[in-house]
Amino acid sequence: MLMSTPYGALVLRTDDARREFDSQPALLDAVAHGMSLERYRAFLLELYTVVWHFNPVCAVAASRIPDSLQHLRGFLYRHMHEESGHEQWVINDLKAVGVDEATTRAHQPGPYVLALTGWNHWSAAQRHPASALGMLYALEVVASVYGGTFSSAIREALLLDGEAGISFINAHSSLDADHIAELREVINGIADTDAIDAIVQSAQVNFHHFGRMFGSL
Repeated sequence: MLMSTPYGALVLRTDDARREFDSQPALLDAVAHGMSLERYRAFLLELYTVVWHFNPVCAVAASRIPDSLQHLRGFLYRHMHEESGHEQWVINDLKAVGVDEATTRAHQPGPYVLALTGWNHWSAAQRHPASALGMLYALEVVASVYGGTFSSAIREALLLDGEAGISFINAHSSLDADHIAELREVINGIADTDAIDAIVQSAQVNFHHFGRMFGSL
């Protein structure tokens, strides 16, 4: 049974949060019809902040991982290396849709992204460092399930040329499918119930805030 593995428990215990995210009308409309240029710019600006904070959260978590969970530390090190510089992809996509780099870097995110990044930093630094894997799980599920369809809808709606404007989302739709397979193996190697509980709660929070961000655009 799925629940018999730690990863299976994560999937089942976060199912309600994922379904709530999946039911967001704004998400369903964007996947089906794309977005206006104004809304897509707003989305990428919020996404930039999420991506910028990704590696700093992982770095804090990795520094606090106990030796009993050292395989998580190695996983986070590898993942940080793979994700290094990906915020530049978002900057480049924003340039392709008419937003210059200075504007992107000066952007002040909305309350849901502030709550999302604030939770992820606090949880990694003050709670259980394994919580960073909940952030990874939620964001990678979203990217792998919706990234390809969403990027295609945006390309068509905004008449974009090739990968211009959608490089980050389109690339992560396939990258994160591979990452989930690795994440499954890593989580199944965890016997610490406190770590699993922290991962579950973090995934629930990330699904919630990311979904609310999408709906607020």
